[in-house]
This record gives sequence, structure tokens and C-alpha cells, in this order.
Amino acid sequence: MTDYLTLVSDLIRQARIAGADAADAVLVNGTSLSVASRQGKIEHLERSEGRDLGLRVFVGKRAAIVSSSSLDPAGFRGLIERALAMAKVVPEDPFTGLAETWAPPETTGLDMADPAEPTPDALAARAAAAEDAAFSVPGITNSEGAEAGYGRTEVVLVTSAGFAGHRIGTSHSISATALAGNGTAMQRDYDYDSKVYFADLDDPARIGKSAGERAIARLNPIRPKTARLPVVFDPRVAGGLLGHLAGAINGGSVARGTSFLKDKLHSRIFAAGINIHDDPRRIRGLRSRAFDGEGTPTRARALIQDGILTTWLLDSRSARQLGMTSTGHASRGTSGPPSPSATNLYLAAGTLTPQALMADIQEGLYITEMIGMGVNGVTGDYSRGAAGFMIRGGVLAEPVAEVTVAGNLPEMFANMVPASDLVFRRGTDSPTVRIDCLTMAGG
Repeated sequence: MTDYLTLVSDLIRQARIAGADAADAVLVNGTSLSVASRQGKIEHLERSEGRDLGLRVFVGKRAAIVSSSSLDPAGFRGLIERALAMAKVVPEDPFTGLAETWAPPETTGLDMADPAEPTPDALAARAAAAEDAAFSVPGITNSEGAEAGYGRTEVVLVTSAGFAGHRIGTSHSISATALAGNGTAMQRDYDYDSKVYFADLDDPARIGKSAGERAIARLNPIRPKTARLPVVFDPRVAGGLLGHLAGAINGGSVARGTSFLKDKLHSRIFAAGINIHDDPRRIRGLRSRAFDGEGTPTRARALIQDGILTTWLLDSRSARQLGMTSTGHASRGTSGPPSPSATNLYLAAGTLTPQALMADIQEGLYITEMIGMGVNGVTGDYSRGAAGFMIRGGVLAEPVAEVTVAGNLPEMFANMVPASDLVFRRGTDSPTVRIDCLTMAGG
């Protein structure tokens, strides 16, 4: 077995000898396997393996990145020479440099690697079980298929400041998409799950049945009249609201002045009692990691505590721009510089069940699918296509489609009420969420 840590450490040593003032390198070694089944037959079976190496060198306040799919040490000299030549001609960046807050990675495990790799036959059986369950739902007329997948990713990060880290993560997934009805009246819907360990993955048959039932429920949608009303977001779309928050508190956006929250640190953004967490230390979390893309140690944080914005998401560069320190949120690949991003992001559950959350809504909208990305990160203006169901008398009623929901994110955040049904399934997770007084543009 190749000793990747020693290999990358040697690359950094050579870069320093060749004239780099500082350097870091990341190696990503990935394997993926997926099997798709449609109409009872295997539609594709795909396995891919790849190894990529990215080297970043610093010459004064200039930096350059080169990448290669070859791990042959004989090619390191050429890789280093290209990086140094580029670094000497790019503009200076006063905020560039290695992270100052690195530390040796902790030995306590996050249990991120399932040791068992499934066979193609096992994945095919999972996909077939999901599709069969979808077709077992009365009224399902077709399928876009079901897919089962497995992935394993190994990451090595070494910096000339003395950091050397290594982590391995696995993932297992299952998805199914079902169609109901015929001709132009057909409707589709889906369900999926993804986990680090196969033992934690949802039953493929349950995924398939859920996809079928969701598709049936969407048949014969109406396009309601334009109205201003309460809107309830299903958990699978409510996470998108957290994504907009993460974008607005991204240190890069804040430093550029392109965030609608750029002046709101330590201010009330949400109602009292609202808590939003980012937890890279969750055991078997889909995005868990002990160190970030620059070697900075990670820790769980309350980004929103009792409605108050407590922090930005920072890597070392954006931290320097803002006169702060990295929060351990740097993410990177092999061909680009680090940038801030959230890890296991979630909105803490509220106290009301989804049914109780909707009980007093005489007329409202329940959203199960969103379309498009009509969100202005500078102003917070929000306008997205949606589909789902009307709420009448506190319960779900007829399906709706081809509507647009519009509002303003600061106002939406201030009026957000979470339900009690939080489940960790997607990496960015939310319970059902209610927001009053949004505009639904329909027929």
C-alpha cells in the first residue's frame, strides 16, 4: 500500500528546497461504485477510481496552484517548477498564506470509514428492491429508475508549517424516482438516503415506496391564484434556507461586501429560541472532519444562538481580510485555493409537530419541491419556483404546481418557526419550517 503521507511530505520538502517560502499539498484518492436499475433491468454499472494531487506554493505574497493526476515522484520536480514559475508572475495578495491555527489532528475517531465495500451484485439488489417497491404503489405507471451507490475518499494534507493530516470517509446511498399517471398528466417524485455506514442506511424498499406515494400524491395539480399566505417548507426543501444563510455568512462574501448580512454579526437575525449549528465532529456525520482544508482543527459551533448571529464561516484568507481568525471552515480540492463552507449544518428542532405547526392555517402552501435559484445574495431578495400542496383548515389538501414563492430572506429568517421533526439525512438538515406572509404567485 502506498504511503501517501510520506509521498506528499516529500513533495513539500522538495518545494521548499526549490525556493518556495511556504507550501501545502492535498492528495485525494477516491473510489466510487454505482448501479442503476430501471424497468427491472440494470441500466448502468459504473466504477471509477482516481487520484489527484494539488500543490500550492507561496513566494512572498504570491501564490500559485498546480495539480496532477500522477503520483510518480519522478514528476515532482516538474510540478514544483511550474508552480514556482506561476507564483512569480501572479499579482501579490496581502491576505494569502498558510493557516496560523493548525494543530496535530486528534486521534479520537469520528467513525467515518465503513470497512466493508459492497459488491456490484449487492448494489444491484438494493436498487432493484427500491424500484420494485415504487412499482408496488397502486397508480405508478413508470420509473426513472433506482440507484445504489458506494464511495470511499481518502484525503492527505501536508503543509510546510508542520501539519500532516490523513482522513478516510465512506458513503452509501440509495435513491428512487417514480412516475404516476399518463401522457401530459404524468407526475414524478423521488426519495433518497445517504449514510457513512451501510448499517445506518434506510431500507431501499421504504425509499422506493416513499417515492411512489409522493408521485401519486402530486397527480392533477392546480395552479392557485396569487395570494399572500403562510408557507410551510417540507424538510427536504427547508435545508435550502440554511444554505442561503451559509452563503450569507461565508467569510469571502462578507469580506467582499456582497452579503445581505455583512453588518449583522452579533445581531438578532432569527426569533428568540432559534438555534442553527454546524457540527464537523458528529460521529458518522456525512461531512464530519477533524481538520479543515488548511489543517485548522474543527469544532462544533452554534452559528445562530437564541436567534443571534455569532460568527462568520472563515478560512485563513477571509479571516485575515476581516481581522479575525479562521473558524476551521476551509474546504478545498486539488486545483483551487481553499474557501469557506459549512459542514454538518442543521436547524435545531422546535417543540411543535408538523401537524400542530399547520393547525391554525386556514389557507396556506406546503412546499415539497423548489425550482431555480432566484436568490440575490446582496439584497436577500428571494423568488423561486415551487410545487407542493395547498393547506386548508390546517391539513394538506390538493396538489399545486407552477407557482412562485417570493419574499426577502432577512424577513423570512425573522419569521421562521421550526417543527419538531428534525432527522439527519442530507448533510444540511432542517425540520419542517413555517414562514408566514410570503407571496405565492400563481394563475
